[in-house]
Amino acid sequence: MSIARNDLYSIGLDERDRLNKELGGGFPPGSIVLIEGDYGAGKSAMSQRFSYGLCEEDHSVTLLSTELTVGSFLEQMNSLNYDMVNHLLDEEILFLHADIGESKSSFTDTGTDDEDDRMDLLKRLMEAQVMWNSDVVIIDTFDAILRNDPTFEALVRQNEERQAALEIISFFRDVIADGKVIVLTVDPTTLDEEALGPFRSIADVFLELEMVEVGNDVRRQISVLRFAGMGEQVGDTIGYSVRSGTGIVIESRSVA
Repeated sequence: MSIARNDLYSIGLDERDRLNKELGGGFPPGSIVLIEGDYGAGKSAMSQRFSYGLCEEDHSVTLLSTELTVGSFLEQMNSLNYDMVNHLLDEEILFLHADIGESKSSFTDTGTDDEDDRMDLLKRLMEAQVMWNSDVVIIDTFDAILRNDPTFEALVRQNEERQAALEIISFFRDVIADGKVIVLTVDPTTLDEEALGPFRSIADVFLELEMVEVGNDVRRQISVLRFAGMGEQVGDTIGYSVRSGTGIVIESRSVA
């Protein structure tokens, strides 16, 4: 679906949750969205919510997951009451699984575990033209690709990870030049500041998912650290929960 420069990529579901409204009406075209959160903070659930809502709004989506296969993705989406089957069949979403286990570092299983056959993940990512055709490209989790890329790994050993990050960012800038959106989820505990810093600096939208202790409860919240090109006003903090059979639920800001 084409979108004007001054429009937003709505993440929809306005009658089901308030997330689109809380985020000012959607993502600005031509933006890089960085979503940070520790393990268990809800990065994948948020990626899945974005994917479903975008498809419901007739935007095309690519979702690259380092954890889920297409089967487990559909099971997870079903458990959150986000029915993705028709969107997949109608090719409104392209789902890709990045197979980056301990012995393999490729997007597909080549049938061999020889070190010589390890592929440059970032190079393959940038050359996979079909995945960049969508309006919105979501990579969950991006840090796993960085950590398992042999070239990036070598640059880290040479203390040149910042330069490597800048080269990746240059590619992302070319992709979003015609109005696309790239969403990256990252676990900040897995990357050095020198590697993560450049992505934080260039992100047009920077969201941090946190788990906060309130009395005896642990509550999830989205801290909006940056939101360039916002539509309506975006709140600084958005409380939410992830519920089976319901999906993302925006919670009241009141604190007991």
